[in-house]
Amino acid sequence: MTSVTGVVAALGLGLILFFLLFPTLIVVPMSVGTASHIEFPPRGITLRWYIEYFHDPDWMAATWFSLRVAIATTFSATLVGTLAAIALVRGRLPGKEFLQAFTLAPLVVPHIVIAVALYLTFAPLGLTGNLTGFVIAHTMLAVPYVVVTVSAALQRFDPALELAALNCGATRIQAFFYIVLPNILPGVAAGAVFAFLASFDEATVAFFISGIEGKTITRKMFEDIDFNLTPVIAAVSTVLTVLSLILMGMIEIARRRSGYGGPRR
Repeated sequence: MTSVTGVVAALGLGLILFFLLFPTLIVVPMSVGTASHIEFPPRGITLRWYIEYFHDPDWMAATWFSLRVAIATTFSATLVGTLAAIALVRGRLPGKEFLQAFTLAPLVVPHIVIAVALYLTFAPLGLTGNLTGFVIAHTMLAVPYVVVTVSAALQRFDPALELAALNCGATRIQAFFYIVLPNILPGVAAGAVFAFLASFDEATVAFFISGIEGKTITRKMFEDIDFNLTPVIAAVSTVLTVLSLILMGMIEIARRRSGYGGPRR
């Protein structure tokens, strides 16, 4: 009976995963179809749409703008999120639970609400359609991911190691950089990757605060879906998916090599 239950559970899980992954998987064959419109299954195979994507100046401008925003967001969100996680995990702050909930609020609040609020705030300040405005907005959205991963790493870290360093004469800063940071680095790196992906893939806020010049790749995709729906959209979607898988794979490899996430001894 136990084996039958296990098989049924495995089949159910497999069906759920297939249901979740199928929309993403069919984008790949659609991106190599020979037709000038999106179709499935494709009648032929060609790399024309990838070549068109990489040679189109509008697509490349949107891609490089998204990369600049995502890289800047990664640095700012990782720094702010790491410091916030240290304060929330180790600090004795009044109203810590409220502060933690407030920090994680962007994960719960609908992005459309955040997008409208940011547009109404940024428009009078001239922060729409430029790098600064995007970095501020995306940092706010990405910080919770860093806080979650770094907080988990800090909770697994043995504070006795830091106390030993302090007893040996190290300063707080030295103990952090030589003892604490190396031990929580996998969590920080995972948070940085999540921050990059949260920025690079973000669409709702980008739709509201983009401009004619400062336009992310997700905003460009929305425009082409409305006015110029070609397999280039599928090619771009495939590139984004592959990029996300590569980054997540790198984090998993780093986690396994560092032993992060394994049982404490």
